[in-house]
Amino acid sequence: MLSKVTFSPPNSCSLLYNKVGCSARIGSSRFKVASQFQGDKWKINDIDPNAVQERLNSWFSKTQNFLNGVTLTLTSPRVKSGDSGKPDNGATVDAQQLEEIFMAEQTIHSSTPNGILSVPAIVSIEQFSRMNGLTGYKSQKIFKALVNESVNNDARNLVEYCCFRFLSRDNSAIHPCLKEPAFQRLIFITMHAWENPYRKENDSEKASFQGMLVGEEAFARIAPAISGIADRSTVHNLFRALAGDQQGISLGTWVTYVDELLKVHGARKSYGTRESTWISDEKILCIGSSKKRPVVKWENNMAWPGKVILTDKALYFEAFDLRGKKDSTRLDLTTDKMQVEKTKVGPFGVVLFDSAVSISSGPKSETWVLEFVDLGGELRRDVWHAFINEVISLHKFICEFGPEEGDQSINQVYGAQKGKERATTSAINSIARLQALQFTKKLLDDPIKLVQFSYLQNVPYGDIVYQTLAVNYWGGALVKKYTDTDYRPSQVAGPSEEVLEISNHVYDIDGSVYLQKWKRSPSWESSASINFWKNSSINQGMVLSKNLVVADVTLIERAAMTCKEKCQLVEITQATIDAATLKGIPSNIDLFKELMLPLTVIAKNFERLRRWEEPHLTISFLAFSYLIIFRNLLPYIFPMMLMVLAAAMLTLKRLKDQGRLGRLFGKVTIRDQPPSNTIQKIIALRDAMQDVENYLQNMNVTLLKIRTIVLAGYPQITTEVALVLFSSAAILLFVPFKYVAACLIFDLFTRELEFRREMAKKFVTFLKERWDTVPAAPVAVLPFESNVSTQGNQQKKIDEQTKKKL
Repeated sequence: MLSKVTFSPPNSCSLLYNKVGCSARIGSSRFKVASQFQGDKWKINDIDPNAVQERLNSWFSKTQNFLNGVTLTLTSPRVKSGDSGKPDNGATVDAQQLEEIFMAEQTIHSSTPNGILSVPAIVSIEQFSRMNGLTGYKSQKIFKALVNESVNNDARNLVEYCCFRFLSRDNSAIHPCLKEPAFQRLIFITMHAWENPYRKENDSEKASFQGMLVGEEAFARIAPAISGIADRSTVHNLFRALAGDQQGISLGTWVTYVDELLKVHGARKSYGTRESTWISDEKILCIGSSKKRPVVKWENNMAWPGKVILTDKALYFEAFDLRGKKDSTRLDLTTDKMQVEKTKVGPFGVVLFDSAVSISSGPKSETWVLEFVDLGGELRRDVWHAFINEVISLHKFICEFGPEEGDQSINQVYGAQKGKERATTSAINSIARLQALQFTKKLLDDPIKLVQFSYLQNVPYGDIVYQTLAVNYWGGALVKKYTDTDYRPSQVAGPSEEVLEISNHVYDIDGSVYLQKWKRSPSWESSASINFWKNSSINQGMVLSKNLVVADVTLIERAAMTCKEKCQLVEITQATIDAATLKGIPSNIDLFKELMLPLTVIAKNFERLRRWEEPHLTISFLAFSYLIIFRNLLPYIFPMMLMVLAAAMLTLKRLKDQGRLGRLFGKVTIRDQPPSNTIQKIIALRDAMQDVENYLQNMNVTLLKIRTIVLAGYPQITTEVALVLFSSAAILLFVPFKYVAACLIFDLFTRELEFRREMAKKFVTFLKERWDTVPAAPVAVLPFESNVSTQGNQQKKIDEQTKKKL
């Protein structure tokens, strides 16, 4: 008779080796051993348990040794950080042995309504099913019973189900199974399986995974599902950083990235043990200290080398001197007005080195200027700028979208007490990923794009992504019915005179509640936010958790996808602007500023009136303006201004003739630049020319955009502008001008007041977004043609005409 003995160790991270080259230990996947017995039946009591256990251990040991041997063969061609990312093709495994192992594991039906499953899809489904305590066949049956037919027919959804079901069991900051090389490779295979779930005609049953590349869409779908690997909002930028010039991510690049990420998290544990003596309640994120690449703090034109420590709440600097170390100084990064900017530094006030950052909370507060010396360029400074900016942006996010400190309603929502911790963990993981990319030398031009909270601050639709993150962090099930004196839901009386409560809370896809009381950010009132949350339900997917949905997308993923589309539209528009800008127009900035000084003074004084800095002057000005308007004196304003100007000119002429204004009156005077050498003059001239070039480029771009609108280069914007012009014309025709002028003055002087500030800000933001989407008109630059060649061509034409006449 044939008997089967099943052995199931408890470790779910361990994998059974299969055809793909995933090396691992035998884990929750079932290990079946068959024995052939002949003759009479034997009794259970005759079996020696110790002998059976010893025999099973012997079989297990032999199988484990065989699998480890195969593992070493595939894992030997590891790619270093500086390599091109292509594995060594010389390392291969006997295909027949791998095929036997793989065929012994397959339980799922390869044939599906849409085609035959590919080898990566089968491997992914089988392995994750065993890690879930099932077989591939059982997972397939369960999935078919849970979803409708259209979702079940897509093999990609089954791959998601098996993978996401295992990943949903872990809520740690970084998934513990990432330490297993086999799990790293299984995730890579799963990405490829999601991208190619069906076998192609030219694919072999014994397909090799060497040289495989994972595309952006598959990476963006699977990678953020693994704790600590990626964020939904920045995953596309992370893919571009890892892929570089390639069309996708190779296995070597993926494994190198994960290994470096684990090293960063491991190094942070050592930071905590070394620095715990004086930093106890904060998490150390990174330390900047090196003999070859020092960190310098500039104070009063003096440079102090030392060590910088960044935590989740503050920035510490420990200066060195000849006697040893000084006491460390602390800069709190949790204040509302804290900001960090890139800056230049140099000795004696001469800005020469573009390798520093400036951190301050306002013009009158303490300012830190830290220089991150990097002989290779500005990369180190830019990375540290992103580190510090991410911590600052984190606390701004918590302050704007999280519950207030001491808010007791946080106890009414299950898990909301950990919302701040979840947001902090997300920022910590973002910084860790940026560190890993820095070590592997795979960074974008702007590292800000790789850290979540900093990136979302300045991108279109970023506020909506912020809202979904807030709902994800602080949302949870209501512990009991929420009642609060500050929140009064509207009431509707039904036919039976029952009173129904209409709640304005926000709900996540898993039913988690984000209280209306916490919606303090003005972005919740925008039309984009209202439209997004109206259509936030899941259509046909299976919700495993608020972060994992099969056959559909989470709220964060949906908002991030819209944000990506809008960013791409802005990038396309910016590309047209960059192509239209021209360079090389010098000017004298100091003289221009001096000539424009009278207008500048008038503008500043008018701005002070508009901002109500001196209320009595503003009220007097408004009273005088409305007196002129409603007394119908507007027609006399312009002639009166001309008369005053003419009288002033004649008065100055008379005074000058009398010699009472002095000989230097009317002469434009500018101060000379301080003494400097030739290099400093060249640098100053370059900076001045760059400023003028930027100004002229922006002016030309504005004119090109206006040309696009007028000449219908972008029909939609042209239609909108034409409708606005028609409406304005109608208002001016049928409404007396004095009322129009009164409304304009009222609008101008109330924009900065409390009751209109948010409305004006939203309107300006809307206009800016629409303006950013207008492409610039194309500019053609003809090749240079000298005067000599032009005269020669004209002479040839004259000679040809003379010959024709003759």
